Amino acid sequence: MANIQYYDVILKPVITEKSMELMADKKYTFLVHTDATKNQVKEAVEKMFNGTKVKSVNTMNLDGKTKRRGMTFGKTAKTKKAIVQLTEDSADIEIFEGL
Repeated sequence: MANIQYYDVILKPVITEKSMELMADKKYTFLVHTDATKNQVKEAVEKMFNGTKVKSVNTMNLDGKTKRRGMTFGKTAKTKKAIVQLTEDSADIEIFEGL
């Protein structure tokens, strides 16, 4: 497995209607590095966003979609999503404020 630093784990937040509804329950969705473990995601969120305490992390591996251009078929890159549940006394993540 690659040596992944905590700032390389979280790639970008996922902003969809479903992820916005989950924010009311203090659940935040991120695209993460494909080799990242749940413990690495937890550590990265707690270090990158001050005052946050992670209760649990759920991850899912997403295969690439098959795309076609003319007669040629190809696949997009694999991705990994993480849904991070914060504790009740934890601070909110400011990156999602005002959305």
